[in-house]
Amino acid sequence: MKKLRKKLKPRRESAERDAARWQADFVDYLRSECHLAKNTIAAYGRDMAKFFTWLGSRRLQQLRVSDLAGYPAWLTEQTLAPKSVTRHVASLKVFFRFLQLEGALTDNQAELLGTPKLWQRVPEVLSEKQVNELLAAPRKTDPWWLRDRAILELLYATGARVSELATLKCRDIHLQERYVICHGKGDKQRIVPFGEQAIVAVRRYLEEQRPRLAARRETASEWLILSPRGAPLRRERIWELIKKYAARVGIPSEISPHSLRHSFATHLLAGGADLRQVQELLGHASIATTQIYTHVDHTRLKAVHEAFHPRA
Repeated sequence: MKKLRKKLKPRRESAERDAARWQADFVDYLRSECHLAKNTIAAYGRDMAKFFTWLGSRRLQQLRVSDLAGYPAWLTEQTLAPKSVTRHVASLKVFFRFLQLEGALTDNQAELLGTPKLWQRVPEVLSEKQVNELLAAPRKTDPWWLRDRAILELLYATGARVSELATLKCRDIHLQERYVICHGKGDKQRIVPFGEQAIVAVRRYLEEQRPRLAARRETASEWLILSPRGAPLRRERIWELIKKYAARVGIPSEISPHSLRHSFATHLLAGGADLRQVQELLGHASIATTQIYTHVDHTRLKAVHEAFHPRA
């Protein structure tokens, strides 16, 4: 038994070295050749770490489709949601294509791997009353209430993703011209106009609180939204702030920063905006992604039916 363990140990250590090397090379490939955003690269890295945990001491070159078919089932056993399982499988397919390009594999077994079919999930949307209550939730008794109100106003006024808001720089905000430059996925830029209430909130923050926050660091900061230490405010912290103010005004705990983005899109459609215009404002590559909001806005569909159907 001791001799058997000694024979297996070098192979296991070799597999661990291979795993670390391939993960590092894959991340370099995503960064240098695919030019993906930092958050996307980090997500791929986490997915691959999960895959190599499942792989164990097995060799990549020895895997077949029948072996890989057990991976989604294992992910499900780890209590991952179907959407997360689908993303992990998609990441795996990209990784195996990379291995082919590197000549480590001759056949891409992962290409034959199926993905779980997903139900289309209708996003959570706040009513206009709930949005107004949430935007007014930061109070003067809160230490950085002007900053927090600017965060909420900008998220709803522009439909920006929380990651886009967290990476906004002062030069991206054009108060006089009433627009902001958002840097979306793949560092794609889009210009989004925003209204008077958001302009007032951002201007007050810039004049009254941001200088105090920026002064807490020795070097000048170019980021718009700052933490109490003068550093860029993390997107996780923005999430926590939204949860805090939502609880204060009695909004359900399921709310997320994306809820304001969903509400932005739905309220635009309810007001008569064209679907293509909303797609451009959200920065969606495909209109199919934007079309989900037509399922949310029942009031608009009802109004169209009553206005145009002969038997309405």
